[in-house]
Amino acid sequence: MPVWHASTREAVKAGKLVVLGVTQEQHAERCRLFAQWKEFDWPILHDPINLLESSAVPIVVAIDEFGIVRDTRPQPGTFAEKFLERSFADDAAGDVPARIGPVTPIDAEALEAEAKREKSAAAWRRYGDAVALWGGDAKVSAAIGAYGEAIELDAKDARAYFRRGVAMRRRYESTDRRDGDFQRAIGDWGAALALDPNQYIWRRRIQQYGPRLDKPYPFYDWVGEAEAAIRARGETPIELTVRPGGAEIARPAREFAAEKGAAVNPDAEGKITRDAAGMIRAEVIVVPRKVKPGESARVHVVLRPSAELAGQELAGQKLAAHWNNEAERLRLWIDPPTGTAVSARLVEAGDPPAMAVSDEERTVDFEVKIAGDAREDVRFGAYALYHVCDDVGGECRFLRLDIEVVVPVGK
Repeated sequence: MPVWHASTREAVKAGKLVVLGVTQEQHAERCRLFAQWKEFDWPILHDPINLLESSAVPIVVAIDEFGIVRDTRPQPGTFAEKFLERSFADDAAGDVPARIGPVTPIDAEALEAEAKREKSAAAWRRYGDAVALWGGDAKVSAAIGAYGEAIELDAKDARAYFRRGVAMRRRYESTDRRDGDFQRAIGDWGAALALDPNQYIWRRRIQQYGPRLDKPYPFYDWVGEAEAAIRARGETPIELTVRPGGAEIARPAREFAAEKGAAVNPDAEGKITRDAAGMIRAEVIVVPRKVKPGESARVHVVLRPSAELAGQELAGQKLAAHWNNEAERLRLWIDPPTGTAVSARLVEAGDPPAMAVSDEERTVDFEVKIAGDAREDVRFGAYALYHVCDDVGGECRFLRLDIEVVVPVGK
């Protein structure tokens, strides 16, 4: 959209044109950061569930002062001549594609009642859309349930699969996270794309978290540059609630980048104390949901201090876990089976926060290439090494957590 911003700026200043954007982003604040960086001066609406059913981006629509759609494929070079400098009549005659109708408030309760009464996939999807877009985090589980009802009634409702995946990922990032939300989001997006493989938006959502071999471009490698440029202008960058990293900033690759050289197993003899109390919990997500033999996947290992331990004691010691940031960084050792290649055997997490202890989640990504003759799911071991404290100012330990990685193999 920077091209359109540059070509329409003077018309907007002169009062001849009003520009409104709609973004298909999963995360609205990332779009706001990009707009701040590029100094866009028009409002941008957020459509994470692809309510517009866009199959490609960008889509530009020219609407006249009467609310009538005059062009759905305008070009910057001829936009002034064919639209801005023309006079239109207040009618919908001729070859005008559509006319803007009145806007009515969303009544989620009425839509829910309608869905229960009609018992149709479309009605449940409409209710899901309402609470997904307007209900906030408190209603994200209701949206997941509504899309699930739609899928039960129509197993080929691709839009319901995609939108449930969006809601799953949103819940994954909330305080109401459920185990497996991220992996289920990947599964739903994959199911949607299988039903409609031409859907650009759905494909990009999976590629955002997927392996480098399947990436068209690095999705968010611009974030650091944008924040630096905004600060250089004396402004404060839009704060990102979920910072991109790993797969989201990785560059595309033409061939699998296998590890070069021999990494040293940091606990080859298994002497480091296991995290028997479960102070840190691990979640493994594989993207895409199923990997064809000979192809690659991105594995996300997410580690979090266990919230369930808060308030519990062991031998008189509090067990509320915190990362110890005054020691070495979290490391992950991967032990793939013969015939399975990984991008690295030993991977380190990023720099910790500049404080003695913290309790944020930490993610370590790596890529795996499945053998061409694989006929069943590939399973292998990994383990994380980390420094963790019982509580702020409490006893700190160096621990190991054994993790199983399962890469589903299929067509």
